[in-house]
Amino acid sequence: SPAIKLLAALDHRDIFIDTDPDPRVSLAERQRLFNMPRSSWQDYDASLLSKGGGIYPRSAKSIQLSSEAQAVLGLPGGSIAPNVLMTAILKAQVDLLWFGGIGTYVSASSESNADAGDRANDGIRIRAVDLRARVIGEGANLGLTQKARIEAGLHGVRLNTDAIDNSAGVNSSDLEVNIKIALGAAEAAGRLTREDRNALLVSMTDEVAGLVLRNNYLQTLSVSLTEQKNESDFGYQARLMASLEASGLLDRAVEYLPDANTMVERREARQWLTRPELAVLLAYAKIDLFSSLLDSEVPDDPYLGRELYRYFATPMHETYGEEIEGHRLRREIIATQLANSMINRGGSTLIQIVSDTTGASKADIACAF
Repeated sequence: SPAIKLLAALDHRDIFIDTDPDPRVSLAERQRLFNMPRSSWQDYDASLLSKGGGIYPRSAKSIQLSSEAQAVLGLPGGSIAPNVLMTAILKAQVDLLWFGGIGTYVSASSESNADAGDRANDGIRIRAVDLRARVIGEGANLGLTQKARIEAGLHGVRLNTDAIDNSAGVNSSDLEVNIKIALGAAEAAGRLTREDRNALLVSMTDEVAGLVLRNNYLQTLSVSLTEQKNESDFGYQARLMASLEASGLLDRAVEYLPDANTMVERREARQWLTRPELAVLLAYAKIDLFSSLLDSEVPDDPYLGRELYRYFATPMHETYGEEIEGHRLRREIIATQLANSMINRGGSTLIQIVSDTTGASKADIACAF
């Protein structure tokens, strides 16, 4: 984004500092490095760095920071060890802290380094209470432990889970596989050559990306809307967790969700569920609804069968309608589409609320929706 001012970065080789970057200039230079095979921060044009910036190898015994860099990171003068500098970067007062690589860099106050399970980063890991970033994005897997996410959320940091922040990639893979299954049937019937299939795949790229992004925008919006009505929904959240637990689907201890006694304590303290906890609840609500719909006649309803076409890009609808209708995962796709549509719009407690107030089954609620 041309709006991002990248102040600092680190990877397994180097530490990058740019104290007051020009967003457009630095974006262009990062794009140049991105397009360069096997590039590293050492390939960054140092003349483009703002005053006091620098690129330092992690292997250095000590680093002499400029006064500008010290001010940005809140560090004292003099030489410092690379580990001290990287820890300061993790604790920096910034709008966004973004994880894009491998490693668990933040743990909860109650966790040891062994609990984090990432010995390579024991020397720089910080506690969630020391985070000063307003927002955290997890483009990596397990940049923070789940306990750390919850602790950060309780301290006002805005964040989801890595599963939510990475879900578009998984969503893309699902679409790719299911598109190829449908087109594979057309190939087997002699209605499509491999060359034409590949050309069709390329032509649908932007639309498929749009379908994926829309689904993921709605999913994160669902977490935000649920967060907004946390207080009024709290009782239903407790009911949902109890219901999922009773069915054997959810183990609260494994997912670090509060037990019944803790829920009572948190209500009294007006300490509602954090976004990372709501993200877990969202996932389980979808899994539960999907399973219930799959076991019902809902995916066989002709009207709801329209969800099947909404899943696939429009160039396939007319030419390959037969293959879409005959898709071997037809019922699973329809059930997934409905579960996503309902929970994304109504929140994780939607089914619990409607079921409690009407006594209707999940299948009936889906048909009504």
